[in-house]
Amino acid sequence: MDEQFPTGSVPVSVAARVYGKDASWVRAGIISGWLPIGKATRNGKLVTSVEEMNSKYGRINFYISPKRLYEETGYKWKGEKQ
Repeated sequence: MDEQFPTGSVPVSVAARVYGKDASWVRAGIISGWLPIGKATRNGKLVTSVEEMNSKYGRINFYISPKRLYEETGYKWKGEKQ
């Protein structure tokens, strides 16, 4: 039976709590690629370098896949914000 996952992105704060780390650790891991739970984009372009995290370039949007987070950690996100 296929698991059902909510649509949308798991908040960075929730992923940070699951890993027991802070939000910047999660963001850096997604951007660097060693935390394979989502993607980081700015203006529609993938962000893959920590050097690009500088806020002067504009806001980075993070998408964290509920399914990938579950596969990596066993934590099933049910849509909660915190």
